Amino acid sequence: MSSPPMSGNRTEARLVFGNTGLKGDRRVRRTRDRLGDALIELLLQKPFDDITVQEVLERADVSRSTFYSHFRDKNDLFLSDADEFFEGMANALSRFGDKSERVAPVHELFAHVAEMRPFYNALLKTGKVEDVWALGREHFARGIQKRLGEIPRARQMRPGRRRVMAHGLAGSLFSLLDWWLQRGMKDSAVEMDRIFHQLVWNGCGSSST
Repeated sequence: MSSPPMSGNRTEARLVFGNTGLKGDRRVRRTRDRLGDALIELLLQKPFDDITVQEVLERADVSRSTFYSHFRDKNDLFLSDADEFFEGMANALSRFGDKSERVAPVHELFAHVAEMRPFYNALLKTGKVEDVWALGREHFARGIQKRLGEIPRARQMRPGRRRVMAHGLAGSLFSLLDWWLQRGMKDSAVEMDRIFHQLVWNGCGSSST
């Protein structure tokens, strides 16, 4: 599988991975994308707590009634956007029919986070990093579990063990991402992918039953 191109724009990055399962027509998606992009643009300019729903509406050119037909508040918008992104990213390998032994698109995830570093820095200031990472871990645990059922060398693993391994690996992935960011991203995203999958198969190799 050739890796899908990454972009610094949140909407484009989501669309790389196709439809993430959101119900509704294209008009609904365009509205939600505009709102999400508006919130991220504002987050790069000011603290999350200082952003008002009205500012998001004006930047996105969306009415208040339309906003509240999709979201409870700005926090709901923020987490919904992150939720959709991680759902698409975590399932990308399965969706694209990847034939490798990768259980997660690690270098794509790391490369995207690197491109969005200004947003990550803004996210740190909001105190919401753990909320976002928790969503990511949940989606990647499910995505990794699915991949372990697709990869021949892991199929002999009992479903219960596969589920446990997937949750452990998802936690390790986000710990590795944090460590990489804190060290200034000195290693390439491709190298981090290699390291992660070495850990995966060392662990799975000793936990196949």
